[in-house]
Amino acid sequence: MGELPSVELSPAAARAVEATLGAGASAAEAYASRDTGREVRVHGGEVESLTAATQTGIGIRAWDGHRVGYAYGTDLSDAGVAALAARAAEMAAAADEDEFAAPPAPAEIEALSGLDSPSVAEWNAGQVAELALAVERTALAADPRVAGVETAVYADSTEQVAIASSTGIAASYEASNCFAYLQALAEGDGGRETGLGFGLARGPEDLDPEAIGAEGAERAVAMIGAGKPASRSCPVVLDPTVAASFAGLIGGALGARAVQRGRSPFAGRLGDEVASTSFALHDDGRDPAGAASAPFDGEGVPRRRTALIEGGALRTYLYDTYTANREGTSSTGSAARSGYRSLPSVSASNLIVAAGDLSTEELLAQAGDGVFVTDVAGLHSGVNPVTGVFSVGASGRTIRDGTLAEPVREFTIAGELVAMLRAVVAAGSETRWVPFGGSVQTPPLLVSELSVSGT
Repeated sequence: MGELPSVELSPAAARAVEATLGAGASAAEAYASRDTGREVRVHGGEVESLTAATQTGIGIRAWDGHRVGYAYGTDLSDAGVAALAARAAEMAAAADEDEFAAPPAPAEIEALSGLDSPSVAEWNAGQVAELALAVERTALAADPRVAGVETAVYADSTEQVAIASSTGIAASYEASNCFAYLQALAEGDGGRETGLGFGLARGPEDLDPEAIGAEGAERAVAMIGAGKPASRSCPVVLDPTVAASFAGLIGGALGARAVQRGRSPFAGRLGDEVASTSFALHDDGRDPAGAASAPFDGEGVPRRRTALIEGGALRTYLYDTYTANREGTSSTGSAARSGYRSLPSVSASNLIVAAGDLSTEELLAQAGDGVFVTDVAGLHSGVNPVTGVFSVGASGRTIRDGTLAEPVREFTIAGELVAMLRAVVAAGSETRWVPFGGSVQTPPLLVSELSVSGT
């Protein structure tokens, strides 16, 4: 086991645990974090806005038997921590008893390198603004039909986390992430179309502004002259951005909280065939390239790689400590927090859709005649969380004779999640990290049949 990095938040977390026990709690946990982020927006070759912010705080969970209380604040002084500890202990004493409320058990945490990039700190505001401007310039120069850029944005963040508990958990880490994106505008055939380009990395030195700008321009121009496709049931190829949105939806439905509440189409289906063997899904909280990777989750349980759907079968759900206690099983290291203010709750980390053997061109050729979907709108609101039935707006390209043809938009694709997974007949060989639906790595997917409603 490598040495975990030490951050200055660790002593505050340890003091918080001691103070909470001193205030009468039977067990305690402290989660301290510092988040530093900045964002630059550019338009028309000029910087529109540049913002930067840092927030530091600590959240304390206190247990009084099977009663739990929570308090958080930003004062990490001895007095501030003591006051929070007393409040958490007081809230635990007044809470209703819950037989499944218990602190996580300690386990060995293996260090995870490569989570941060020095370039986040090394690049000054002028340099990151120039990166965003380069994204915009590239899109505008890519094609004369690109009439403008709706928005171009660069953003980065650095997170430091330390956790301590009375059960023996004591660990910390630091991670950084950044991204850039733009919406390009293309004009032609009496209409205006938009196209998204984006890139993700640990630090700005690993972003390619020219590729991001070119992607946005290419997507916008490709949609010029779009009409509605004919209504029919046909093969559909989901590009990685769309496949990622569906993967994120499925990952959420595999969270034990949704399953235990009966709000998931996968409830009661462990071991069942829920997909074709061409579709495999893992949750991997330790993938070095994943934006959600960390050595441990939001309550100090080691992150790991978990097979969710493999060999066509549903292998497991995602658990935090509470939902695992309800089920009589163990946490999968799937507790997430949105900062020191929030309690941990079940969530996917990095969702990985397994790659196949076919290039995108080969997927299209296998589809024959159908639709290549490059964008969906309102996916989460268009899905029934209990049955998995969905109907969502989409846009993309017609597939004719195995190749891309005219652009299409203002149509819907409809189906049911499990039936769709069973109809995945091939996955592409080229994967991409996509921030839609969480942190998702996925290839394009060929679905043998979906209902397309257009003209």
